[in-house]
Amino acid sequence: MNTYLRILSYAKPYGKFVPTYIIYALLSIIFGLLNFTLLKPLFDVIFEQVDPASLTQFTSKPSFEFSIGYFSHLFNYYFLQVAETYGKMGTLFYVCIIIVVSVFLANLFTYLSGVVLAKVRAVVIKRMRMDIFDRVSGLQIAYFSNERKGDLMSKMTNDVQEVENTIVQSLRVVFREPATIILYFAVLFLMSVKLTLFTILIIPISGAIIGGITRRLKKKAVQSQQSLGRIVNILDETLSGMRVIKAFNAEWFMKTKFDEETDYYSHVNVSMARKNELASPISQFLGVSVVAGILIYGGGLVLSGNSDLGASDFITYIIIFTQVLNPAKEISRAMSNIQRGIASAERIFKVIDTPSKITSPKDPIHLEGFKNSIEFKQVSFAYEESTVLKGINFTLSKGKTIALVGPSGGGKSTLADLVPRFYDPSEGKIELDGVNIRDFDLNKLRGLMGIVTQESILFNDTVFNNIAFGLSNVSLDQVIEAAKIANAHEFIEKLENGYETSIGERGSKLSGGQKQRLSIARAVLKNPPILILDEATSALDSESELLVQEALTKLMANRTTLVIAHRLSTIQHADEILVIEQGKIVQRGTHAELSQTTGLYQKLSSIQSV
Repeated sequence: MNTYLRILSYAKPYGKFVPTYIIYALLSIIFGLLNFTLLKPLFDVIFEQVDPASLTQFTSKPSFEFSIGYFSHLFNYYFLQVAETYGKMGTLFYVCIIIVVSVFLANLFTYLSGVVLAKVRAVVIKRMRMDIFDRVSGLQIAYFSNERKGDLMSKMTNDVQEVENTIVQSLRVVFREPATIILYFAVLFLMSVKLTLFTILIIPISGAIIGGITRRLKKKAVQSQQSLGRIVNILDETLSGMRVIKAFNAEWFMKTKFDEETDYYSHVNVSMARKNELASPISQFLGVSVVAGILIYGGGLVLSGNSDLGASDFITYIIIFTQVLNPAKEISRAMSNIQRGIASAERIFKVIDTPSKITSPKDPIHLEGFKNSIEFKQVSFAYEESTVLKGINFTLSKGKTIALVGPSGGGKSTLADLVPRFYDPSEGKIELDGVNIRDFDLNKLRGLMGIVTQESILFNDTVFNNIAFGLSNVSLDQVIEAAKIANAHEFIEKLENGYETSIGERGSKLSGGQKQRLSIARAVLKNPPILILDEATSALDSESELLVQEALTKLMANRTTLVIAHRLSTIQHADEILVIEQGKIVQRGTHAELSQTTGLYQKLSSIQSV
């Protein structure tokens, strides 16, 4: 119930929707009920059971008042007038017109209430999607190392869709149908207390059976959504790794993996469908059984003359009661569907409720810019139980370049990721101009930095928008200037639509060197005082590396740079080189100093010079 109410909280403020919906829904129910209460005078006319003496009290037109008695008196007044003037056929015609008008109004208000609920549905789903997107966007990088991307995508798409298709769609059932049942039973009580009490004693049996079925659905619904998340993950891995899959003739492996998961998904959904589909037939069967019981019990009373209902009253009673079965059936079906929606909602809220471990402080220190240095003081870092960095100490002064080298897996990229607070140190601290970087606003801190990684992160958008990414009010001239500095302008001009050319998903229409130069142009345009370069040239051919390295040299001019290098030839002019091995700084110095010192750097240098 708490999950359901939390979903509804996304529709706040309720005042925008609830009063209007209640008015439309009640009018729809009232006019719908009127359709069937008018059957009694219709039957009376057809079966010639109208007693003229009983109508004399309606010879005068009543004074207006908002009550059932007023509208009943008004109907009978005109009913009497028409009966006296036009006879039986005229009266029949009059009743039929009233029924048609009543049906029209009932459907009109049903439509209007549906429109209101459509607005509620749109608001709820939009806010929920934005909520989970905001949460995922704000979570620390480490979170995505432990979660499958496909499962996250499934939660943000399939699970939200499931909530819309089940719970939000059920709002009409949850609010309207109980009101319908209450009003219909109120009329039934007015017609016959004895007969209605009999029906109320039988109906709970149906509810208990349906409730038992719906309780079993939730577990299967959770399994279904989890399996769907794994299917999306397999699809994402297959599409992203198609080149490797084909190169290793591994289509059969991925096909088998996909087949097993989809087979499990089908099995779970068939099992869930058996229970879900069972609710409606059982509800209908039990409903008809109840009607049959009423016919036997009530019909016996009418035939024996022990009932307070006449023949036409009893037929009308039966017709009205059968209409109670429809909302009862809708409620039972909705309860089944809601279990699936709640299972999906709980998966969504699990992400939304995940706290971000890296946030801005409540009262951040004002950050005016970068003036002096970045200093690592006894910094250690561990991924859960695995220690990656141990007691790192160094100072990167403004305008200087420090390079990080060493074997793969030594902790170089992790060290660089600590500066923009993609991760926070497990021990020690990092200071910017003498202040712990945790004390600054996170966005302001990252605003000082430009990052170029080995893998160029580009988006399925135009060249212009990729270079101007994250910046506002950027002119074409500024983008062109940045592209020229990054040695990218020449190839961009040759593209089909120049700077308005769409580069495809992840820049698939560009070569590795072209993508990297766009990334550098993006960093140039941002014009940050601090640069972090993570093996920005290691994946390029010699020609592309030369162009990119030239662009990086221009980018690094007069900036403070932390660079991770795989090729030592690219960092020979660094002010200081830190050799990282197994999470520790094992050597430090300039290229000339380290080349003359026996150790890991000299070994790496000799290997690359071969």
